[in-house]
Amino acid sequence: MDVDAYVSAHNAEWLRLEYLINRTGKLDGAEIDELVELYQRAATHLSVVRSASPDPLVIGRLSSLVARGRAAVSGASAPMWRDAARLITVSFPGVVYRQRWWWLGCALLGNLLALAVAFWVMGDPEVQAAVGTEHEIKKLVEEDFANYYTEHEAGAFAFQVWVNNAWVSAQAIAFGILLGIPTLYVLVLNQLNLGLTGGLMAAHGKADIFFGLILPHGLLELTAVYVACGVGLKLGWTIIDPGHRPRGRALAEEGRAAMSVVLGLIGVLLVSGAIEGFVTGWVHTTWLRIGIGVVAEAAFLTYVWFFGRRAVAAGDTGDAAETPDLAPAAA
Repeated sequence: MDVDAYVSAHNAEWLRLEYLINRTGKLDGAEIDELVELYQRAATHLSVVRSASPDPLVIGRLSSLVARGRAAVSGASAPMWRDAARLITVSFPGVVYRQRWWWLGCALLGNLLALAVAFWVMGDPEVQAAVGTEHEIKKLVEEDFANYYTEHEAGAFAFQVWVNNAWVSAQAIAFGILLGIPTLYVLVLNQLNLGLTGGLMAAHGKADIFFGLILPHGLLELTAVYVACGVGLKLGWTIIDPGHRPRGRALAEEGRAAMSVVLGLIGVLLVSGAIEGFVTGWVHTTWLRIGIGVVAEAAFLTYVWFFGRRAVAAGDTGDAAETPDLAPAAA
């Protein structure tokens, strides 16, 4: 094949295709049809040149042109800000709202467990003795518990808490792939620690200090943990009972939706970490500390119910595969 003659015969089409690609988003209906047709022709030309001529310059030019044409025809990815906006207003609240009974169940059972442990520890001196020596417990309830929130610089402490809680929440969700069994362990361990500390504080007359320091950040932080555990357990249950969907498809869809929750909880835990670092140990008016925590929790729940219910009503499951791409459109 005479490559020069072939290029000369089709060069006008390639130039026209490049012109249309550069104007993607400003094309009218006829130009979009022309773009599709010229892209298909260019793909054929590339195949012919590859099979009949080893000319690297022509192949390189056509390969680049076809790749750009494919992106223009099939749709390029939406801008990152649109993905972020969809995550915040649709995907994350939609999944949290859709799976609300799972994490609300975790919250109910988890708090009942923590309360039972607290009463057990508070009312049984033998249990307290098994936890630590009298000196160790006295040091915990009178010094260490309160000092924990102020012994480090606020910004560094907030960052450390944020990273740790985000990692724990991500693990709780990811553990769902193991039928949710490790997720249950995360939930139970968290509630046992909460109940144990609360019981020791209450047994020594420090219940007011315990709640005064836990509630400001703990309301939102614990809610995030419950959401993570609920989503992880739902993911595990999907393996057991995929419903009307094939098991592989159901797991893929719920897994992608769960990743939306992982990303969303990073933001939620950033807020709770900031409260723990800058409010819990440093705002000395108890009602103000707790009030900030209550406002943050109420804002989160309102956000989930408003945006989540709207997303679910629209039929959105939070699956990333539902995210639309941008295709050529008439101006």
